[in-house]
Amino acid sequence: MPRNADSAKPKTPNRFGQMWQVFTMTRRSDRALVPLMALALLGPIAAGIVLGNVLGGDWLTLTLWIVLGVMTGVLVGLIVLGRRAEKTAYAQIEGQPGAVGAVLRSGIRGGWISQEMPVGVTKQQDAVYRVVGRGGIVVIAEGDKTRTAKLISDEEKRAAKLAANVPVRIVHVGLEAGDVRLAQLTSHIRRTRNVLTKAEVSAVNNRLSSMQGSLPIPKGIDPTKARMPRGKMR
Repeated sequence: MPRNADSAKPKTPNRFGQMWQVFTMTRRSDRALVPLMALALLGPIAAGIVLGNVLGGDWLTLTLWIVLGVMTGVLVGLIVLGRRAEKTAYAQIEGQPGAVGAVLRSGIRGGWISQEMPVGVTKQQDAVYRVVGRGGIVVIAEGDKTRTAKLISDEEKRAAKLAANVPVRIVHVGLEAGDVRLAQLTSHIRRTRNVLTKAEVSAVNNRLSSMQGSLPIPKGIDPTKARMPRGKMR
C-alpha cells in the first residue's frame, strides 16, 4: 500500500491560484488584459488620493480614502479579468461542434431550463438545442442553416403538439449576418419577454422531454469536447 494515499491525489489550486491560472491563460490571447486591469486598479486609487486631499485634510482621512481606493480597484480589476476571460473562452470554442452545449452546461439565469446535449443532430455534426423558460421555448441551431432546417421544423411541430399556446423562437448561432454570436447567446435568450409562470415552465419542459426519447450523438458533437478552458471565471 502507498505510504500516503492523499499524496497521490492532485492538489486543487486555492482561490488565488485559480485566479492566477485564469489571468495567465487569458493574457496569452488578450493583449489588452494587462493595460485594462492596470487602469481598473490604479484609477480608483488615484481617485481615492484626490478625494482624500480635497475632502479630508488629516493623514487618517487620506489613508482611509486610499484604502477604499485600493479595495475598489481590486474589485474592478477582478470584474475586468472575469469578463475578458469569459470573452476569451467563448472565442476559443466558437465554431466547434458542441459549442452551444458547452455554453448551456453552465445554465441560463432567470429560470431557464437547458441541457448541454442537443435534441437533434445531423451526420455533419450540425445540432439543434432547446431551452424552456419564462419567455417560452427557444430552439437554438448550430451549424449549416440548410441542414438544420428539418431539425428546427421537427422541434416546432413537437412544440405545437405538446405546448400549443407557448411561443417558439428560433436562434441561429454563428458568424453570418443575422446570427447570434456564441458570447451573446445567454443574454439574447434572457431578453425574451416573460409569458409563462415558473410552474408552467416546468410543465412544458416535462412534456417536451418525455417525448424526446434517447438520441444517439455522433462522434464530435459531444459538448464536453468543446469544453470551456479550465479556470474560466463566471
